[in-house]
Amino acid sequence: MVRCAIIALLFICAMESFAQNVPENESKYYKITTVPVPDSIMLEVGGLAFTDEDKLGVATRRGEIWVIDDPYQTKSNLPRYSLFASGLHEPLWLAYKKGAFFTTQRSELTKMSDSNGDGLADLFQTIYAWPISGNYHEYSYGPLILPNGEMLVTLNLSWVGRGESLTKWRGWMLKITEDGKMTPFATGMRSPAAFGLNASGDIFVAENQGDWIGSGRITHLNAGDFAGHPAGLKWASEPGSPLDLKRASFADSIGIMYDYAQGKPHFKVPGIWFPHTVMGISTSAIISMDSEEAGPFKGQLLVGDQGHSKIMRAFLEKVNGQYQGACFPFREGFASGILRMAWGSDHSLFVGMTSRGWASTGKDLFGLQRVIFPKQFPLEIRAMRITTTGFELEFTKPVNKAIGSMTENYKMTGFTYSYHKKYGSPVINAGNCNVSKAEVSEDGKKVNLTVNGLRAGYIHELKIANIATQEGEKLLHPEAYYTINAFPEGTNHAHHEMAHTKTPPIAAGCGSDSSKSIQEQPADWKTGADMTINMGTKPGLKFDKEILEVKAGSKVKLVFNNNDDMLHNLVITAPGKGEEVGQNAMDMGLNGTNAGYIPDSKSVLFHTCLIQPEASQTIYFTAPKAGDYPFICSFPGHSFVMKGVMKVR
Repeated sequence: MVRCAIIALLFICAMESFAQNVPENESKYYKITTVPVPDSIMLEVGGLAFTDEDKLGVATRRGEIWVIDDPYQTKSNLPRYSLFASGLHEPLWLAYKKGAFFTTQRSELTKMSDSNGDGLADLFQTIYAWPISGNYHEYSYGPLILPNGEMLVTLNLSWVGRGESLTKWRGWMLKITEDGKMTPFATGMRSPAAFGLNASGDIFVAENQGDWIGSGRITHLNAGDFAGHPAGLKWASEPGSPLDLKRASFADSIGIMYDYAQGKPHFKVPGIWFPHTVMGISTSAIISMDSEEAGPFKGQLLVGDQGHSKIMRAFLEKVNGQYQGACFPFREGFASGILRMAWGSDHSLFVGMTSRGWASTGKDLFGLQRVIFPKQFPLEIRAMRITTTGFELEFTKPVNKAIGSMTENYKMTGFTYSYHKKYGSPVINAGNCNVSKAEVSEDGKKVNLTVNGLRAGYIHELKIANIATQEGEKLLHPEAYYTINAFPEGTNHAHHEMAHTKTPPIAAGCGSDSSKSIQEQPADWKTGADMTINMGTKPGLKFDKEILEVKAGSKVKLVFNNNDDMLHNLVITAPGKGEEVGQNAMDMGLNGTNAGYIPDSKSVLFHTCLIQPEASQTIYFTAPKAGDYPFICSFPGHSFVMKGVMKVR
């Protein structure tokens, strides 16, 4: 997940002058409390569901279902946990209906009931089963129970150096009735760990970066839709399939997803892209804010992120019948990687977490926390709507009109991702969009921006400076990312076609200083390297060696084999600088997607480039003076666990 380039017009660097907010500011409004977990329970949350008695059911990756009495801690500081079921095969979802729990195991949709009322499941019913190959990546999710009682499940692709559908219906969303009737619903998914309904009852599925998927995103799906990954099309000719797309029509590299989708019925482009590392790295839960306690955000979606241990907010609108919209930061600082969310009866948000094997910025291995919503909400961009001339920003409170009308306080950049079978994508085709006018409404709650240079199929980053209320309250989150799939009728498209100056990448994915990543044996190494180090990866985001021993001044050949299923690099830092370099990489934002998350820092001594899964790279360097030199994978979040020390003696 590491790349390197100089973005057109250095657009991200120009944004660094804008103030950034930290979780401490968010905590003034959205309080996080921790639900205690007994030491004897490994609550690696895979699913959350409330019972009719307002008890919280929790499915764990270890195959257990726990029921928590009084998760709100109104009766005691220590809620009571009881084991309902065990021996399941990694359930990654939980639902409850009419006295029974439902979950997906790796190979089936299961209904679990307590027929004698003793608090333990004694009836396990297979509603529908599907084949598995034994590939570790064949996770299954659901069921999402629809208002009519039908259920949706999604099936992960297998991983064989690429996403592949080794067994029937992998990469699909299936609709299943309680009596076991299955209907193939949609395909084009890679790792659809999250899906949910918006306030209108429409289905949205989330995806994580991977092969064919440049960045995280949410996509609206109807029956028969295709969401972009071609592996599931292997089964498109099966009886019951609602699609007739052919996998053979997908070349290895196609260009831009939006362009390729034009004219292809049921090919759904994302409603909202979540720019990689800026708005998370692994979307993991979708939940609608349907209650009055959501205040100005009622009707919008919250989207969790496992890798960055945070929640984001999504505003959607329909333009010419298509969903599109903007995503915003919402709340960071959770204890572990967010996988599931559920609303409590008091309208607090329960957040279930796990990080085993899936590194997260939250350091705990697992956890259960709650978000308490405020009575008074902060100054935020409530909504961002496209207009015939640009965008309308609606704020949660009136803003200072004089400041709000200053165009220099708004900076916008458009960019997109490549649509190809490679893992992830750098930011491509970046270009500035000119904000030529900012008109504040009479009540101060809306600002209409006139913007030149907008493009369909692109994400548009908005950075705001100085905006505040008349009383001086600052904007809590001064950034937004709007995905354009369609323009309103009456738009003058001429200004959406303006040329954008582009600066080609120097060395994509490999930092800015090529002397730190020498990939050919130096000519003056007449007798070759003094030593060769072979490095690889192992499960759980780990290097296969945590200690390297070399001699000061020796000529070192380091071969890094990325045998994992995601992108990695290897960065050797100055003594004591591993954590600092890891944090610097986290702070690079969108610039990092093309700069390889390798900071331009004296603390970085040697490094590989971003390496695709199942690929390798060799670098050469002369060992520095004696000391302990940390090495890390600097992709944001990985450095917390993917690290070691090179000991030079």
